[in-house]
Amino acid sequence: MEQLLKQLEAYTSLTESEQKVLEDALFKRNYSKNEMIFTEGKISDEIYFVTKGCVRLFYNVDGNDKTAFFYTEGQFICAGESYTYNVPAIENYQALEETEIYVFTKTMIENLIGGFPKLEIIARVATENELITYQKVLASFITKTAEERYQDLLKTKGDLVQRVPQQYIASFLGVSPETLSRIKARIYKKEHS
Repeated sequence: MEQLLKQLEAYTSLTESEQKVLEDALFKRNYSKNEMIFTEGKISDEIYFVTKGCVRLFYNVDGNDKTAFFYTEGQFICAGESYTYNVPAIENYQALEETEIYVFTKTMIENLIGGFPKLEIIARVATENELITYQKVLASFITKTAEERYQDLLKTKGDLVQRVPQQYIASFLGVSPETLSRIKARIYKKEHS
């Protein structure tokens, strides 16, 4: 809860009473390694905040999983279109490690907004963060090679390379595991020549 409150302070300051209201309304869920958190076809009515672990966002494309993003500690997760428009989601979220999340339900947010308007700011920030995440991923596929995307991943979230199975990293980069191995070999050769 402390991590969540600290993260929220970046967006809006909360009084002690507002923190208490939030603590009383939120609940925590724990997931085992590889357990599904949310699956496509459902209508999302929750926003998640990761306090521990790693979550993979993926899509099912013709029976194949395509990894789009990884969420780690301190990040919000929201199936934005489904949550906002009450339509079936096309995304899936899977815990890749023992994972702990705090859950904001849509009902909780709607019930509390009258007496706690800052909660609306929190919900908006969570959905905006999701939009920014999607835009960054899309831009990287349009403007960069797989090798450049891998180097960006190493720079910005290098711990993922140790935490996430390589087939998911390859899928995230849009390459086969064999191509990822060649990319890693090229990078290693450049760094050690």
